[in-house]
Amino acid sequence: MNIRPVAFDHPDAVKLNDQVQAEYAARYEDEGDVTPLDPSMFEPPAGLYLIAYDAQDRPVATGGWRSQDENDEGYSDGDAELKRMYVIEEARGNGLARRVLAALEDDARAAGRTRMVLETGDKQPEAIALYLSSGYEPSAKFGHYRFHEDSRCFAKAL
Repeated sequence: MNIRPVAFDHPDAVKLNDQVQAEYAARYEDEGDVTPLDPSMFEPPAGLYLIAYDAQDRPVATGGWRSQDENDEGYSDGDAELKRMYVIEEARGNGLARRVLAALEDDARAAGRTRMVLETGDKQPEAIALYLSSGYEPSAKFGHYRFHEDSRCFAKAL
């Protein structure tokens, strides 16, 4: 497995983003995650976007973080927000999400961020299990979906 940084608008990132959006749309019976994202949000040192490639150099997992500071959406100074964690169905169960998550946490910490935060939904129990088993705790709601009943927010000190 090879995990490497890419731009958020890299063709492989776009492909995986389209797949995760389709999964969100199916699970929540809506249009997917409409949180406004721009490729510049994931440019170091203010963020990072990673793709894991398998032995055949196929993109199989992704995730990124972007800097957040105190604002009217409920973020705090020093936050790094986790976005677009995803593993393609046929590669699940191999620890890829955990490896991508650890790499993102390490990078955010090195960039001076003090807390990793994320928002997921109640129809993603495997994601919630990953975050809880990785030391994340439920937190006050923040972000684009902070007023949605099925939104679940988590945080971890870095």
